Amino acid sequence: MIGKISGRIDYRGTDHVLIDVRGVGYVVYVSDRVMASLPPNGEAAALYTDLLVREDILQLFGFTTLVEKEWHRLLTSVQGIGAKASLSILGALGADGVSRAIALGDWNALAKARGVGPKTAQRVVNELKDKAPAVMAMGAGASVELDPSVIDDSDTVPRGVPKSARAAPKANPAQSEALSALVNLGYGPGDAAGAVMEVITPDMATGDVIRAALKLLAPKG
Repeated sequence: MIGKISGRIDYRGTDHVLIDVRGVGYVVYVSDRVMASLPPNGEAAALYTDLLVREDILQLFGFTTLVEKEWHRLLTSVQGIGAKASLSILGALGADGVSRAIALGDWNALAKARGVGPKTAQRVVNELKDKAPAVMAMGAGASVELDPSVIDDSDTVPRGVPKSARAAPKANPAQSEALSALVNLGYGPGDAAGAVMEVITPDMATGDVIRAALKLLAPKG
């Protein structure tokens, strides 16, 4: 399994890049969002990868964070969502946007992605809503780091490394803590995730998140 690629970008197509790793070129398919974050041809880049193995084909798909890679894995587990549809969703919404849409049951947001219809979007929400908390608990996710040793020159810090390949800001730890607390109180993972995503802000304390989420989860009437 190839889990990470670090090297120089030789060229880019509409949906893929060729990354040269010490003389070996790897074709890596990426979303529009990842493509836009990559540096120009000839400069260094690093991506987490997922390898698709079929009887007649081997394809690598690239991501800037482990959260994005995990959502790709989960999305492609849903009937009707292949690798291209997954990249379309991630390209349209980003990993955080996918987390929010699935946690809140917002299938309309997913249906806006190219090649994803309403019925498929609803299926994604129904099948993955209870899995969203585990992905959300990963926070912003570790951004892929570039290993300078794969670059065959004297630069110790390669120029043009995309912002997405640098250290990501830490996610609010209250998110995972509040999720855990609500599930321990007996709320379903999907409902708890939806409530937390609806109320949380970057600087919100855990107790405040829990209290606000409980108000949303309280029976109406």
